[in-house]
Amino acid sequence: MSEVSSKELYEVKRTLKELANKKGRGTELVTVYIPPDRQISDVVKHMREELSQSANIKSKQTKKNVQSAIEVIMQRMKLFPKAPEKGLVLFVGMIPKGGPGTEKMETYMFEPPEPFQTYIYHCDSTFFLKPLQEIIEDKDVYGLAVIDRKEATIAILRGKRIDIIKNLTSGVPGKHKAGGQSQRRFDRLIDLAAHEFLKRIGNHMNEAFLDVPELKGVIIGGPGHTKEEFVEGDYLHHEIKNKLITTVDTSYTGEFGIREVMEKSMDVLTEIDVVREKKLVQKFLVELINEHGLASYGEAEVRRNLELGAVETLLLSEDLKSKRINYECQSCGKTVQKTIKNENEVKEKTCPDCNEKMKIDEGVDIIDDLVDLAQEIGSDVELISTETEEGTQLLKAFGGIGAILRYRP
Repeated sequence: MSEVSSKELYEVKRTLKELANKKGRGTELVTVYIPPDRQISDVVKHMREELSQSANIKSKQTKKNVQSAIEVIMQRMKLFPKAPEKGLVLFVGMIPKGGPGTEKMETYMFEPPEPFQTYIYHCDSTFFLKPLQEIIEDKDVYGLAVIDRKEATIAILRGKRIDIIKNLTSGVPGKHKAGGQSQRRFDRLIDLAAHEFLKRIGNHMNEAFLDVPELKGVIIGGPGHTKEEFVEGDYLHHEIKNKLITTVDTSYTGEFGIREVMEKSMDVLTEIDVVREKKLVQKFLVELINEHGLASYGEAEVRRNLELGAVETLLLSEDLKSKRINYECQSCGKTVQKTIKNENEVKEKTCPDCNEKMKIDEGVDIIDDLVDLAQEIGSDVELISTETEEGTQLLKAFGGIGAILRYRP
């Protein structure tokens, strides 16, 4: 997800939220996921088959609506000689606006932020959103390892996908029946073999994880004390050791152990994201109360700082609902922008230069508008949830718009 912009992610999330609230009267909402390597001709052929099959639907209204949706999809397919680079997603169906007879055909079609592999046709009373929801989930990268004296498994976690990098076995001897000096000699040999095995694990982890520049942290698990010996010893490169988040006890080793490490760490990883958001807003607040601090808030001031290129990090609440309306004079070309919180605030305006009536456009979401400005000057953008006290404070006390500055203009 590293190449996907904040704006793209926000737009997909917003669309998914909108689609999740759409309900059909029957099983008549059609969802199609077309992977990039799927031939459009194959999709059209499948749609014809589904059109034929839909003749068997008992409800006349549902049959009519399903057939209408499939025909819309077939028409849209004519626009594409081949699937886009990341594939294509279509959500088509009759959405009721009130009582019977108020249904209106709605079509959503877009390229997903990441390619997917599986072709899906789905017809139900709701749109099928799970594949897209999985795509837009955070794809933070973590290194995982599960260790005991007999074996070790090293993996990389990307979002919810686990890639096993290496399985290692130790060859460390188990219990022995020797006594006296023989026992001490065997114990030394076992300790030496265990030490060499831990060194080998460390070398493989260093090799695997140092090649991942976006690695956010490392979590190590295992069923016994070996993982603590490994963490406390000098086996890991200092850059990797500095990224160690926690160790967890597991019942298993191998791939099952890796999955157990992942499951037991989810709360920790979620907390890390929450803490990161909290720290960003806290940094903004600290700068704000400093007499010469590098922070600003409120749409007008932040917009001015964006236009001057002074914003390092733009903080926007995910719950911002405002729109940016553009007024344009057809006579003299004068344009005026205004931010509104709801549609009722849209009012006619006369041109301040020539006094003619100005044309009103549909407006853009305030988040889209500010993210576009931020991307033009290379500012970082952080969308802040309201799940924390700090996130709620950003929305309620500062209007949901804040900025940490590069310099004070």
